[in-house]
Amino acid sequence: MSALMEAVRAGRTAEVVGLLDELTDAERRAAFPELKALRKELRAAPWDAASRRAYPALYAAGVACQTGAAAVASWIAAADMRWSGTSAALLLRLLGDRSPEWLADLTHRLAQRPAASGVPYELMSGLVRLSGCPVPTTDAYVRGWMGHVGWAWQRGGTLLDRMRQDPHLKELVAALFETNDIGGLLEWPRGDGPDSWAGALSGLAAERLVEREVMVDACVARLLRGGTTTEQRFFLRLLKGLDLTGDEERQRRADWLALACDAVSPVAAHAQAVLSALALDGELSSRRLAEMSSAVLFRTEKKLVRAQLVLLGKVLARNAGAAEELLPVVARAFGHEDSDVQERALKLVERHLKKADGTEVRGEIAAEAENLIPGLRVRAVHLLGTAAVSAVPAPYEEVLPPVPLPTRLEPAPASAAEVAEEVGAAMETEPGVAGFERPLDGLVRHAYHDREALVEALGPVLARRWWHDAESGLRYQSRFGRSDFAVSDAEDGLDLLLAALLGKVELGTLHAVVQHGSTPRECGHSALSRAFAARLWEVAYRLRTDPLPFLLSTPTWSTGLLEPDELVDRLAEYRRLGARVSAADFAQALLRVRRADRPAAGRAAERAAALGTREGARLADWLVAPDDAQPATRRRISGSRILLECDELPQLQRDFPEQYRHLGRPVGVFTDRWYCHHWNDDARQHWLAVLPERRELVAVRLLRDLSALAVDDDRGAAVLPQLAESGGEAGEAVHLGLAYGLGARHAEDRLASVDALLTLAARGQLDPARLGADLGQLVRRGAVKPLRLAESARTAAATGADATVWETLRHTLPLLLADFATGGAGASARGLGELLAVAAESAERCGARGEIPHLAQTADRRGSSRIVAQARRLRSALTWEIAA
Repeated sequence: MSALMEAVRAGRTAEVVGLLDELTDAERRAAFPELKALRKELRAAPWDAASRRAYPALYAAGVACQTGAAAVASWIAAADMRWSGTSAALLLRLLGDRSPEWLADLTHRLAQRPAASGVPYELMSGLVRLSGCPVPTTDAYVRGWMGHVGWAWQRGGTLLDRMRQDPHLKELVAALFETNDIGGLLEWPRGDGPDSWAGALSGLAAERLVEREVMVDACVARLLRGGTTTEQRFFLRLLKGLDLTGDEERQRRADWLALACDAVSPVAAHAQAVLSALALDGELSSRRLAEMSSAVLFRTEKKLVRAQLVLLGKVLARNAGAAEELLPVVARAFGHEDSDVQERALKLVERHLKKADGTEVRGEIAAEAENLIPGLRVRAVHLLGTAAVSAVPAPYEEVLPPVPLPTRLEPAPASAAEVAEEVGAAMETEPGVAGFERPLDGLVRHAYHDREALVEALGPVLARRWWHDAESGLRYQSRFGRSDFAVSDAEDGLDLLLAALLGKVELGTLHAVVQHGSTPRECGHSALSRAFAARLWEVAYRLRTDPLPFLLSTPTWSTGLLEPDELVDRLAEYRRLGARVSAADFAQALLRVRRADRPAAGRAAERAAALGTREGARLADWLVAPDDAQPATRRRISGSRILLECDELPQLQRDFPEQYRHLGRPVGVFTDRWYCHHWNDDARQHWLAVLPERRELVAVRLLRDLSALAVDDDRGAAVLPQLAESGGEAGEAVHLGLAYGLGARHAEDRLASVDALLTLAARGQLDPARLGADLGQLVRRGAVKPLRLAESARTAAATGADATVWETLRHTLPLLLADFATGGAGASARGLGELLAVAAESAERCGARGEIPHLAQTADRRGSSRIVAQARRLRSALTWEIAA
């Protein structure tokens, strides 16, 4: 056996095969354990030279030295053997002396493997030939066959030529229609000639090499199974290429009906076209047409709906007797979301109602007419009578979500084990403000009371950290030296405290950061990032030098707000313990303390002043100080963006540590570097918790990021609902950021923006005029696309907030209609019709009245474009009482 193993290690495959030929079955089985051991050895370094040299010979020897079909199949399909490069011909030679039954078993075991296993088709087909077994029709085998005949250009001829020569053609072609997720592969190569799959399969059917009727049935069955548009496109193209006769189409009426109702749009359109031809030829009964129409008229594709109404109109014009059966179906389109569809349906009813004399039919139509928009409902009243249709819509009531309430933080964990559990959870997920502040306070408390017990409890958490076994631990990059660590988010902050607790951060590094700050390079977010990090670096420093008994700045509420009485109680406990207050911790507490409730703040100020400490006096002055005025802002243009600059806020410049004074400094658009490492969305909610009653100061620094949602197709609107739930004035920055979010590229971001819109409205903090004007300006500049805005507005209106949506859009539309009326709309005209449609829907539902500048000029224009049609609809809605 030593000669065999030596040849395998040396990669001499030909010699290995010769040695195997000389061995008996028993000797081969005896050699396998050594081969298995070698395989395990090679796995440790699969890509070094020795492994690459040995693998081909090991692969061949392992196939020959095993007797069980299951074991051989596992060896052949193993991931570590996949790149051995051993030819299928060599494996077939090694397996050629096995019995046909054994080879058939191996064939089907290999074919049952996933296609990703990479079992060569040439090996499986060779085993079929040797064993004489039925050809497998599994996913792996069919895909392998496709690759073999589809891309074997070196064998010459077309795809059709190569398929003709296959002895198992019928079985494999039938399997194509049963294999999942294969439609996209069949699209290649493109075209309809004999070198494409569609052309080749059509050619086989034409030559009767495959029964044409079977292929048609398989095509239709595959379409009935459903799937994505990409998956179904090939089978639809093949079905069209088979050119069904009239008899074949008539035999499949039920199939066409099912496809028209439920299939993806291209397939449904084809089925609709077939049924339309049958209906116009009198081959489709009125009952079947009514069944089809009931489903198609409620599809979302307007093209299909309009085509169905056209078909119904043609049938009604030809067959007056079908009116009683078809007109109630037409009337069901009165509830369609598109007013154009409603109007088309009403016109059909108006034109053909006299053909239906039954009162039951008129009653059904009248019941559906209640769903018409107000302007069309007036026409229905004239048609059916006021007794049948109410001309007055039901009273409108705005529906807004309940105002989200913050949650109160639970006390810090009572035991070190609980602290460790919560710290571990916070470092594995995005913990939110509460999920970060509570374990943070727990770390500080337990480090003060029993440091050793805390470190022991944290053992499993520490073992998972990347820095735990590093000799140098965490390092920090500052103007005094280079390193690889900075505090950007909650996970970074907890990492810093844990590393400081274990002595993995040099004391000199901690002291330098506390003295000189933690953000050496300026960007638009630096002020927020500095303030968030400053407290954590100072707490880490105190863990090594003078541990704090607890944090003063732990918030009371999940938004970051701190109740003033709680802060007074904490300062009193510090005085009792004789503990030294951390400057950064106290500064953060001041920024978090709730001052909006002036009576409560005044009472707490009296208690704070009575403490007789410097911090108590500072808190008392802070609580009774006048409300901060918002800094003056200026709009600046940057490309298609509208951004804001703001002046300094003096209240945050005085008596605060240096790292917090940046929060009150001016914000510029062109002076700051905006492209930075603050990419983590999780950090933003903690920035809001730094200033829980001053969200405008956060929003103005996030505005460029929020503009990228619409302008650069970036992600990251999750901060908008958090901004809406935060405290302080919702001013220019909040509304402008929301405007960008409503025009975001990604649907998830638009949905988050709608949540923010509804939250502000529910809290009474939304200024629709300001938001609407911002949206109009952004659409005009090309920063926000009207179609995206229309989708956001429709989503908000669907929740029941039609009045909110209308009040916003009524300030957006005049800017866009002015451009359209003067012929200078440009890009803003694309999608304007859809925006007008949403505005009209909301105005109709909430009963809005009044005038919109430039709306009349737009509605009076000639033509029936969507913009003009929806402008007329909106004008009708706003003047509906007069028209009625």
